[in-house]
Amino acid sequence: MRLIFKWWKHNCLSLILVLPGMIVSYILPVAADEIVNTAIFGSDSFSQSTNTNRAVFTTEIAELRTTKTADKVAVKPGDTVLYRITIRNTGNANANNLTLTDTLPLGLVFETKSLQASIISNNVITQISVSATKSDNRAFNITFAGSIPPQGILNLVYAATVTPDGMRGNGRNLAVATAGRARSNTASHQLKIRPSIFSDCGILIGRVFVDKNFDGEQQSGEPGIPNAVIYMDDGNRIITDANGIFSVANVIAGNRSGTLDLTSLPGYIQAPNLYRIDKNSQSRLVRLAPGSMGRMNFAVTPAFGEER
Repeated sequence: MRLIFKWWKHNCLSLILVLPGMIVSYILPVAADEIVNTAIFGSDSFSQSTNTNRAVFTTEIAELRTTKTADKVAVKPGDTVLYRITIRNTGNANANNLTLTDTLPLGLVFETKSLQASIISNNVITQISVSATKSDNRAFNITFAGSIPPQGILNLVYAATVTPDGMRGNGRNLAVATAGRARSNTASHQLKIRPSIFSDCGILIGRVFVDKNFDGEQQSGEPGIPNAVIYMDDGNRIITDANGIFSVANVIAGNRSGTLDLTSLPGYIQAPNLYRIDKNSQSRLVRLAPGSMGRMNFAVTPAFGEER
């Protein structure tokens, strides 16, 4: 018995088995997308016969590659981030009915109306229509009912607003695309979320008025004092309006104190408080929480026992 191997054209390998009185020949394919098996039997005592079997396999598949970028690396509450997502079909078949699942960082809000999409194929850019649906508190799905051709690119752009809640998150965004059996890598982008100078601030309001009954509260018939000066602990100088009222925005949170400058009120002195001993001072102390409002009222009375 002998085995003989022989190469033929079209990437076929022939195996010949030689037995006494019989030759059996197999043609074995090596092509990637087609298999053709042929067996030939023959001898001196009987006629030759041939059986052929052909099987064809397809190798056309879509392959997806996703990348994600943003126009900012660091943000603070109130900022808007512009995200850009690129989905490339690196396969040799169309990617049909694509869905992108995007999970935003905690505290970022997807602006639905900002979503734009286009396809690049053969260096031609075509604007297309896509739809977005929310799947949970942070994730949403963007669907494209059309096809991305081989080597084509789907570009997506959308905006997200950073809320104060973003300070509790890690700033990491994740996106993955699927089209049929094709699934892309998970693309990510990392944001650094910094506290805003205004997010830790509050508002101070107050008034300077003539206290006739010495209870520390302004009632009807107790007029406000204009042009009164209050000095804050941070050095700010505040002047009351025509009604004796003042307000200060963006005051840093914490223990804040203000002191009434009696020299700005000739003819007036500090009014005694008959109900609260802590109000018998030119200064007021308030505990101002972030985003809150605090009040400082200052009561005065005429220096000579009569109102001016």
